[in-house]
Amino acid sequence: MARPIRIEFAGAVYHVMARGNERRAIFFDDLDRRRFLETLGEMAEQFGVRVHAYCLMRNHYHLVIETPQPNLSRAVGWLQVTYTVRFNRRHRRSGHLFQGRFKAQVVEADAYAQSLVVYVHLNPVRGQRKTDTLAPERADELKRYPWSSHRFYAGLAKKPAWLSGLWLRYWGRGQQAHTAYRRQIAHAFENGATNPWDELRSGLVLGSERLWDRVKNVLSRKNGHDESRLQQQEALTNQRERLRKLLADDTDPRIKIWARIRIGGERRIDVAREHGYRDGSGVTQLIKRLDAEARADKHLRSRLETLVKVSRSR
Repeated sequence: MARPIRIEFAGAVYHVMARGNERRAIFFDDLDRRRFLETLGEMAEQFGVRVHAYCLMRNHYHLVIETPQPNLSRAVGWLQVTYTVRFNRRHRRSGHLFQGRFKAQVVEADAYAQSLVVYVHLNPVRGQRKTDTLAPERADELKRYPWSSHRFYAGLAKKPAWLSGLWLRYWGRGQQAHTAYRRQIAHAFENGATNPWDELRSGLVLGSERLWDRVKNVLSRKNGHDESRLQQQEALTNQRERLRKLLADDTDPRIKIWARIRIGGERRIDVAREHGYRDGSGVTQLIKRLDAEARADKHLRSRLETLVKVSRSR
């Protein structure tokens, strides 16, 4: 598996996420969660990192952090190694806890701070599919959820000493900021939340053309491997976008799933969850059935072949 591209510069803001190895739990109980947050606070102090938001789930975590110094890999790497050692010692286990390296997207704070914080905080009450609407009855559940920075932003709990409160200013000042934040959360339950990742560039940058140019400039000064991989990733992202436009009016969801995986090369588990499957095995069986049907159905085979040609010729 290719190593994730790392963009590091002073003052960068990131959305960081990491899953448990084989999607297994990284927190067995509340003591594990408290220990992770203690370790997160140590990381913030030791590396001078500002933590703007966080959310702990059973088998993964989300962080929104800012690095005044270009030390993202050192800081988050230390966090994961240190927590793994503590977790393994407590549970008398050994080996990796996290699945590969953490993911990190560069974010333009002024444009996306609000939508990103809300997105991170809604994780405990979001449905299995990203497109699912939020169940109104889960609003009270979110209010009680203790393992994210939501309660601070909502004015329901004190701020941990290591959590930066600077981003509350995006909603206003004092109690007015807490009120405005709660209003935005309520709006998400009533009308659906904005998905900031709809505007993500090449799976890496959430921001303006200016930030995008800065990221590419940083990569160009490195050894060239990351820049080349970014270009390949950008080309793949553009192809997938063209494919989605081609499929927009297709009424057969089987063909959409088939094309996104067979042509777009998307991960089966990602497509599966978006379409309501529990895991990638259901999607695998769907593709096999559609391939078999296409061998016997000339019209269907022609549709799939034409889709391949058109998506690659543009």
